[in-house]
Amino acid sequence: MTAYHPSKVDRRSLRRYRLARIREQLRRRDYGGALLFDPPNIRHATDIANMQVWALHNKCRYVYVATEGPVILFDYGCARHLSDGDDLIAETRTAFPHTYFTNGPRHREYIGNWAAEIADLVRQHGGGNRRLAIDKLDPVAAHALERAGVEITDGEELMEWARCIKNADEVLAMKEAIAACEAGIAAMWQALKPGMTENALWSHLHATNIANGGEWIECRLLTSGERTNPWFQECSDRVIQKGDIVAFDTDLIGPNGYCADVSRTWVAGDVRPSNEQQRLYGIALDNLHHNLALVKAGLGLREFTEKSFPLPEEFVARRYSCIMHGVGLCDEYPFAVYPQDWRRWGFDGVLEPGMTICVEALIGAVGGKECVKLEQQVLVTETGYELLSHAPLGLRPEY
Repeated sequence: MTAYHPSKVDRRSLRRYRLARIREQLRRRDYGGALLFDPPNIRHATDIANMQVWALHNKCRYVYVATEGPVILFDYGCARHLSDGDDLIAETRTAFPHTYFTNGPRHREYIGNWAAEIADLVRQHGGGNRRLAIDKLDPVAAHALERAGVEITDGEELMEWARCIKNADEVLAMKEAIAACEAGIAAMWQALKPGMTENALWSHLHATNIANGGEWIECRLLTSGERTNPWFQECSDRVIQKGDIVAFDTDLIGPNGYCADVSRTWVAGDVRPSNEQQRLYGIALDNLHHNLALVKAGLGLREFTEKSFPLPEEFVARRYSCIMHGVGLCDEYPFAVYPQDWRRWGFDGVLEPGMTICVEALIGAVGGKECVKLEQQVLVTETGYELLSHAPLGLRPEY
């Protein structure tokens, strides 16, 4: 197998740990196996990457993991060689790309052939257990499997729990991804000049990530000036002005396929931040540090919500979607909401050692000019947390 970058990660150990986590969850739920389509889940199970973004919307790859039996990767037709040398994959087969795009009016025929092959694997390797966990499946394929005698169960829950506890190999892999991301952040800061567009600034993060062995970026969340408020606009050809707030959220899939999810807010140009910019930033920093101080193993998600930073009323309407979320090969379990959202969206759970999470802060008011976005990525420990993201904080950071 070819790596995209120099790495200190023991990939053999990494693969064995991640596969063992999947099988632990399969046994706990009494499932005979799993069939995984989501690219991060395929990556978790096999460590084999292939056209990750394309595969998000084209069902061209999947992997069968028997609870007590083989791992069989179904890859894009002419890409079976990508798994050569993988010590955990017993066999690689050509996938049935069951989409109308590839199958046209023969779609249902091909879906039947696909279902028959999967059902045969369940009979051979399930030990009589026909319960198969599947993470993502369209209705036509689900009905075909059911007609073939397979009982479909929840693979998304299975994989969220399989992925949420990292060992030392995964943490090292994540640190390498964050290092590539933060090199990109530094490149953006060095490039930031009034008169450039948001897109031009954002391109430095992409270029640096790819140059360092990174893979792709999930979002385009960089905005400036009044486009920062409300949040969740993607970057554009707006020209950044001197004195503008520039805020971004990396959402970057870096080396090893791990996510580096870091947010910073700057002021463009050699200018003193305004009093309002400093006020917003100070509240965001207080928010971030208050919630980080809560983090430790054993903290309940409801307790996290209840003890979280009390947002001043002027910022409640523009609050972020969560105060914390898990992170691994992408955003994942756990997830904690603001108190205002508990009744509708909240659920309880417990932070555990080995979870990696991102703590969020977004401060902006309805009718206000700008928003400030900050976010840190950390490893949960028995006594607190280990900070994983180290890009300097500050409206005008020191590099």
